[in-house]
Amino acid sequence: MNNPLKESSSQEVSPLSCLIGSFLAGILGYGLYVLTSSIIYSFYAKPLISSNLLTIKLGSLVRTLVMGVASLATFICFFISCGLILLAFQLFWNKINRT
Repeated sequence: MNNPLKESSSQEVSPLSCLIGSFLAGILGYGLYVLTSSIIYSFYAKPLISSNLLTIKLGSLVRTLVMGVASLATFICFFISCGLILLAFQLFWNKINRT
């Protein structure tokens, strides 16, 4: 029986495709970094003002979650970019050693 996943993944991974993917992930990571910085600055510039303790705690929780998710997305994009660069080096090294 033919495996459809095996047929679709028959493409060779090249160092150039890894570097292109790394470049795109880096651009996305940089955009997320700018977005994260603006979110953090916006939260810093507009402090929570309320006399209700529950409101302050919930607001602080939401702000922390938003900053955490934005920071995590930024980290993931930069981590993927670095991983693709290392994969490109490994593939290039393997091509050199074969010849």
